[in-house]
Amino acid sequence: MTGPRNSAEKINPACGIDVAYVARLARLQLNADELATLQGQLEQIVEFVRKIRELDLSGVPPTSHARVTPNVFRADEVRPGLDSETTLANAPAHAYGQFAVPKIVE
Repeated sequence: MTGPRNSAEKINPACGIDVAYVARLARLQLNADELATLQGQLEQIVEFVRKIRELDLSGVPPTSHARVTPNVFRADEVRPGLDSETTLANAPAHAYGQFAVPKIVE
């Protein structure tokens, strides 16, 4: 990158992340007001993360959720499935006990 392409990109990021540069990489067209807003929001987020890093979290176990969540999945148990005739009964086409589909690759 040789330098800013317009006056909106001359924002000096305090957090070390240049929103205008990232927006250009993502092919986002942001005006100067949007860049300034997003830059300010990003700086607040980075500052919040810095404050969290200052905490002594040595006695806190890593978690993936703020609350304990129970397993919501059912037990993985073998159950009888449908037989071939029932499964293929509504198929538009079948052959040799399998679904027949049109060829899509030459």
